[in-house]
Amino acid sequence: MNRDAMLRALILSTLLLSALSGCGQGSGPDLAEAPLAGADIGGEFELVNSTGETVRWSDFDGKWRIVYFGYTFCPDICPVDVQRIVRGLKAFADDEPEAAANLVPIFITVDPARDTPEVVGEFTAAFSPQLVGLTGSEEQVKQAADTFRIFYNRGAGTDAGYLMDHSTVTYLFGPDGQPVSTLPTDQGAKAVAAELAKWVR
Repeated sequence: MNRDAMLRALILSTLLLSALSGCGQGSGPDLAEAPLAGADIGGEFELVNSTGETVRWSDFDGKWRIVYFGYTFCPDICPVDVQRIVRGLKAFADDEPEAAANLVPIFITVDPARDTPEVVGEFTAAFSPQLVGLTGSEEQVKQAADTFRIFYNRGAGTDAGYLMDHSTVTYLFGPDGQPVSTLPTDQGAKAVAAELAKWVR
């Protein structure tokens, strides 16, 4: 093999290796191996957004979804978790704007008696205009919570001053509505961003 042929072969092999390595960049792990793959979590619901419009789970088809159940009168955990979700999403969006554009954060109340559409709208708007806030009747909220395997119960107190006991898990769902992973909100926004970067593409 002469020198020109060797040089061409070297260039071709370099380009091939570069192309192969590029194919794997940003692809992330196989979703079939995701922690919640195949789990019976999530599904169709019918709730109401901050403007009183009916919202269904299928309305988000094709979008990645972050789902958190909480309530606006929560004095500590819910606002902290929601803040970490929003900050984590922002950090992810700074690095991966195209992927983040296809990701919707959703807050669903477990306290529909106090969390009217207006109240939920004010709460979510305080964190991010991207955050979708949902409420509904007692029956609608219970159906949604059951579907997403969320426990909640009204604690002791007066009608105006009671607390809600509830699960504080944050779910990540894929564009097909299937569960992918939980987000580590207890570890802060950086951990949330890192988990999003692992799966969302």
